[in-house]
Amino acid sequence: MIKKLSLISLFTLLPASFYFAQTTVYAYVKDQEGKPIENAAIDLGQSADQVKADKIGYFQFVDLKPGHYQITVSRQSFEAKLIEFDVTADDKRKDLGVISLGVAANPNAGVMVIDDSANDSSEGGSSMQPTVGLLSSGRDTFQNISAFELGAYWFRARGVENRYEDVLFNGVSMSKGDDGKVDFSNWGGLNDVTRYPYEYVDNITPSEYAFGNLGGVVYYNTRASSYRKQTSLAYSFTNRSYFHRAMATYSSGLSKKGWAFTFSASRRWADEGVIKGTYQDAYGYFGAIEKQFSSRHAINITAFGSPTYRASNSPNTQEVYDLMGKDYNSYWGWQDGEKRNSRIRKVFEPVFMITDYLKIGKSSNWNNTLSYQFGRDGRSRLDWFHAADPNPTYYRNLPSYLISVGASQADIDANTSAWQNDENVSQINWNNLYNANYINRYDMTGKEQAAVYTIVEDVNKDKTINFVSHFDTKLAPNWKLNLNFNYQNLKSDNFRELKDLLGGLYGSNLNAFGNDQPYDLDNPNAKIKVGDRTQYSYDLLRNQYSFNASTEIDLPKWNIVGSVFTSFADSQRDGKFRHHYYPGSKGKSDIYNSFDAGIKGKVTYKINGKNFIVYNGAFFSLAPTLNEIFINPRVSNMITPNVENQIINSNDLSYILRGQTLKIRLSGYYTTVNNATQISRYYADISSSVVDQGNALVAEILSGVNKTYKGLELGAEVKITPTLSATAVGSYGDYRITNNPRVLTADDTTVKNFGNPIRDFGTANIKDYKVAGTPQKAYSVGLRYNSPKYWWIGATANYLQDNYLNFSALNKTSTLYTDPTGHLYPGVTPENLALITDQKKFDDQFMLNANAGKSFMFGKYRMGLSLSVNNILNNRNYVTGGFEQGRSVNFPEAFADAQRDKPLFGPKLWYDRGTTFFANVYLRF
Repeated sequence: MIKKLSLISLFTLLPASFYFAQTTVYAYVKDQEGKPIENAAIDLGQSADQVKADKIGYFQFVDLKPGHYQITVSRQSFEAKLIEFDVTADDKRKDLGVISLGVAANPNAGVMVIDDSANDSSEGGSSMQPTVGLLSSGRDTFQNISAFELGAYWFRARGVENRYEDVLFNGVSMSKGDDGKVDFSNWGGLNDVTRYPYEYVDNITPSEYAFGNLGGVVYYNTRASSYRKQTSLAYSFTNRSYFHRAMATYSSGLSKKGWAFTFSASRRWADEGVIKGTYQDAYGYFGAIEKQFSSRHAINITAFGSPTYRASNSPNTQEVYDLMGKDYNSYWGWQDGEKRNSRIRKVFEPVFMITDYLKIGKSSNWNNTLSYQFGRDGRSRLDWFHAADPNPTYYRNLPSYLISVGASQADIDANTSAWQNDENVSQINWNNLYNANYINRYDMTGKEQAAVYTIVEDVNKDKTINFVSHFDTKLAPNWKLNLNFNYQNLKSDNFRELKDLLGGLYGSNLNAFGNDQPYDLDNPNAKIKVGDRTQYSYDLLRNQYSFNASTEIDLPKWNIVGSVFTSFADSQRDGKFRHHYYPGSKGKSDIYNSFDAGIKGKVTYKINGKNFIVYNGAFFSLAPTLNEIFINPRVSNMITPNVENQIINSNDLSYILRGQTLKIRLSGYYTTVNNATQISRYYADISSSVVDQGNALVAEILSGVNKTYKGLELGAEVKITPTLSATAVGSYGDYRITNNPRVLTADDTTVKNFGNPIRDFGTANIKDYKVAGTPQKAYSVGLRYNSPKYWWIGATANYLQDNYLNFSALNKTSTLYTDPTGHLYPGVTPENLALITDQKKFDDQFMLNANAGKSFMFGKYRMGLSLSVNNILNNRNYVTGGFEQGRSVNFPEAFADAQRDKPLFGPKLWYDRGTTFFANVYLRF
């Protein structure tokens, strides 16, 4: 049968020119098991021709003149292969034989742990513990190493934050409306079905399915028939954010009646993680059902979700780490013999999609997707009313405070000993909280009283409808056009809910910092029970429309891609509580309208089949997110003053060598981001012993921030022998703020005293401060041995430089060093100011990683084992993220604190967890 198909493919695809003695080159593409690889792309480097392999893996080129040629054979989830050959005048037909592609051999593929526990923190400030999410295995050496080796240490290529990335499922964007970030936990554990994206474009390279942003586009096609027919079972053991993972996936392939099914399920869990008091229980499910009505029309239904329950870990000051070690977590305490964590994230936001695939004519496709996502994302925390802060790391509970008030050495030593030896001191004392509520149940007259300690949960319940339409057509054999339309309707319900009364009778809905006035004037005497809303409740509403068109022309020496887009969005807040400081907080706000537009281009010059010059350029605007539009949405309808669209201009130029033995990419890039708005929230102490300027929980607004991101990237891979390869990667970046933006704050104290919540502090002197949250320079070298007997072993050495602490802007204004009369505080000098305001740079760090694996064949069964180990040397000095506490915004107290060996308000940090491993075993058949 195969021979008959081969003959049919050969004689039906050969053009007439074959019969006139022109040279035809042909081959078959197969996997390592000898099975045909359908739709493999074959790119002939010396021309604009590109063909795809048919159902039996067959492809051909005709009318080739005598000469030397290179073809690149590639297919999603397989390693690309470069083939070189010669055509002579005597050749009529040239058989390249069977071209075997190996499965993309990355032992870490799909196993990088998503760790967004820092986002569960509401410590204040910008919690610059980054979110690391695995997008793909990458398409070249630099992308691969930066994702798996350097990405494990919070390295961000080109400094680009999650906010600027795009992840699409069937064209539907996974970016959240409130902050623009991608929440990878929505499909956590579904590695089998998200391992290999349908399209992956890096940085500002134009995409066929979206305009994209600075961080590239990852497009997942969940069409059931696109998954390889197989059953896969896997188990993993690790010591990262969970300990165990079990996963099962089944793909039926396409039946004779046109049906295809793909299902996947997983569970990740740990009773306690590496960090004490953390635990996790997360499930994942995925289902895709496709019905092909004909070769031109199909419908696919997709559903996926990842219900997750996870306890968080705290950032801490260096004093706390010195006392308790790098694994200390302040969020838990003992209750009835078990560890109970106060910061729990419970999230489940399932996605449902229906996609219609339609082929029009010979060269056009029209795909439409309708999706609906809903669910709940809740993050718990302790709350208190007219009571002491229960956080064990509250500054008055630490030895440094006793030192600052002149306590005796005996008291300081006793406090230090208690911290290190008594978990009732160093952890949350749940018994004390229950006792406090029990004692305060009734007043002296027997009247019921509100609980003084409770557990509350900040909840976000989004309902998102998306409609996406994608049309592509070939205007000519070498000219393609793509059109994309997107509509999104978002209703985001945000509120705080009472989760646990901790033995109390009810909770109050009164503002202890606002003279016990009600958070909701329409219900001033409410007794809040478990499940009731408290303190704030509002909806955020958004409609967004966008259109994108792109085109690609492929010429013998040039490849040109252009892309344009435009979008419109209207945003509104609808308050449910009438706040005592903001009577207009209930009801709908003004509508904020935003318009966006942009252009991208890519030009590739093909020097020959191995050498290329590539230029990418982009100029576009980016509308503010909902969190940037509404300055303090929990209490007010107020729109952030001076909020504007970001203006982004980005360019890069690359030289690419794509050889059989040596692969190189050398890139230079320069990006500007202007008019950005950044909002942070924390407690600011502006008063001092000299003057009283007021203290408050503020929303700090940095308005009109300009940044530049520039640098060089090098990725090189050389095959030393057919089985031994070496890699070298370098990223030399410089990411900084280029102006002194304006600082505004919004807080309740100001509106109480002056009737206007906005306070203008002038400009912040932060020009040339560095963008925080990632090493700006990183280097990696590695060796890898791939045995012909299907086992491998590899190691990489990684060096990270120029990682900076995220800063507070308010204490970079003149308010820090001048009193209300405009005079300098005593002792203000450039040197003393620098002691307070200089941005902290962390030490350079060296990390060593290794991995190994082996695969086996037992008839139709394939089994694989792999092990990866990061930070083999157990380096615990690497700060993965942190933020400056902005509390002291007056020179006398800030200077005194900066001179202490153990500052009361030092920066809060996260450290690397040390040596981690990931062991995986799978069985596929």
